Parts: sequence; structure tokens; C-alpha cells
Amino acid sequence: MHSKFSQLAAAGAIGVALTILIAIIVVLGVAYTGAYNVAATQDHQPIVRWTLETTMRSSVAGRAEYVESPALTEAMVASGAKRYKAMCAHCHGGPGVKKSEWAKGMLPQPPHLPEVASKWKANEVYWLVKHGVRMSGMPAFGPTHSDDQLWEIAAFVKRLPGMTQGTYAGFGNSSGHGN
Repeated sequence: MHSKFSQLAAAGAIGVALTILIAIIVVLGVAYTGAYNVAATQDHQPIVRWTLETTMRSSVAGRAEYVESPALTEAMVASGAKRYKAMCAHCHGGPGVKKSEWAKGMLPQPPHLPEVASKWKANEVYWLVKHGVRMSGMPAFGPTHSDDQLWEIAAFVKRLPGMTQGTYAGFGNSSGHGN
């Protein structure tokens, strides 16, 4: 009986090792043959899209969990509006404002933040703005902006859902620099 169990365990271990080896060969084959199309004119396969989005959301949530959000004030929202319009609206648009024409050629497509910002916590928005997202076109603004400036952007982004076009326009235009 003990011998039969040992044989089954050994066969299971060999099966797992072969499965891992085959997966490695497939991944290397795809990588070295260029079989996967990386062109920004063709979206990812659904399983790849799901994997990338799930990984990104889980990564941000896990890291932002340790970031303490300050009280988001109206002054922060107003300052954040200027920075958002200078640095973010090109890709993410705004209430009644479409993203720039060139941003439509990005894959993954930058989300229209007035529609999706409610799905993110303030500390997650801050983390995304500070650290960016690899291979998505989302830059990291942490190296060039202070934490206070990044919290201002986060405060404004969290206010975007439900904001009217008039309210958005009322925040005024930025100097174009975002600094």
C-alpha cells in the first residue's frame, strides 16, 4: 500500500514538472518567435487582457493599502483640477471633454476617469499617479512632483464622477505645465 502511494506521488510530481516544462517552452516559443502581436492597433486576447487588468488592480490595491490618505479639501480639488487638465486630461478626458485624438491610439485605452474614478479609493489614485503603470502609457509623476501635488490630483480625480461639464469648465484652465 505504501509503495503504491509512493508511485502515485512520484507520478504526480513528474506530471507537474512536465506541465511546468511545457508551459516554459510555450512562453519562450511565443517570446522568441514574436507570435504575440504587440502592435497598439490590436487589443490583447481576452485572457491576456483579464490577466493584465487583474494583476494591475491587485498590485495597486495591495501597495496603496499602506498609503494613508489625508483629508481631501476643496483647495486640493481646485489645485488638482489645474494639474489634471495639464497632465491627465489628454489621455483621460473630463466631463464633456474627450481625450486627445492621439490617445485613441493607445492600448490599453486610458480609462475615461469621470466614468471609472469611483471604482478606485483615493489612496489608490494617489499611488497610480505617483508610480504609474508599466507598459500602459501611464507615467509615474512621483519623480517630478511632490506628494502634496499628487494628492491634489487624487482629490480632483475622486471628485470627477458625477461632475458636470460646467463644473469641470469652471475650474479654469491651467498654465499647461502642471507644476
